Amino acid sequence: MRKYILGGAGIVLITLSLFTMSWKSPVETSPVVRTASEDSLYNKYVKDLYDSVKLATTGLSRTVFEKAITGYYNLKITGKVSNAKSILSIADMDQLSSSKRLWIIDLDKKELLLNTWVAHGQHSGDDKATRFSNTNDSFQSSLGFYVTGEIYTGKHGRSLKLDGMDNGYNDNARRRSIVVHGAAYVSQGTINALGRLGRSQGCPAVAPELANEVINTIEGKTVLFINSSDQRYTSKFLDEHKAADLAGIYPEKISTALIASGT
Repeated sequence: MRKYILGGAGIVLITLSLFTMSWKSPVETSPVVRTASEDSLYNKYVKDLYDSVKLATTGLSRTVFEKAITGYYNLKITGKVSNAKSILSIADMDQLSSSKRLWIIDLDKKELLLNTWVAHGQHSGDDKATRFSNTNDSFQSSLGFYVTGEIYTGKHGRSLKLDGMDNGYNDNARRRSIVVHGAAYVSQGTINALGRLGRSQGCPAVAPELANEVINTIEGKTVLFINSSDQRYTSKFLDEHKAADLAGIYPEKISTALIASGT
């Protein structure tokens, strides 16, 4: 009888061991975001670029800029981003829709090309976006990094398709028809009437008189980052160590990496 008890206990222990070995914490599946120290060369590089473009005077925080440019370099190394353009666009949803919270920056020229309004989804919030979704018919904005796609003409006129790069956060953008387009509700008149911009069905809509300029500037596989200080958002493209090692402070390394990848 004792043999059977011991044998049964052994089977239970073996089963538990196998289960423990095969189980992984859900936390381990999230990207590990590595940040550089405040006094690192990478942070100095980011600060110098931020200061050169004079972004502080326009209301864009250095923290948000640092996230955006880190993602830009990490995406550049993957070969998903154009070598012909050094354009980075940032939509900061921490700011009210009545603020000019879209920045389009030429990183090579260290020049701010445009700072203007951008709308968020009608179910994301009123003047401030506080809710975000990746699901169909949510009518909410989606956080994260995008790469601009092709231009087409649709119900909003000339528009620009977007490909979401962050799994679970915005990778459903194509299926949701999340695009850059012009909209009459993005205007000073709407702000005067409502105290905020009008809202989209999730698209980063811009003023109709600026739509062509925005689309022409950012089309062709450039990076758009939609930011919010939402603690649930994380991304493998926010790895500052990789950005610094491969691109940020060593520009020659990005050329080597891109040649190696065949892009």
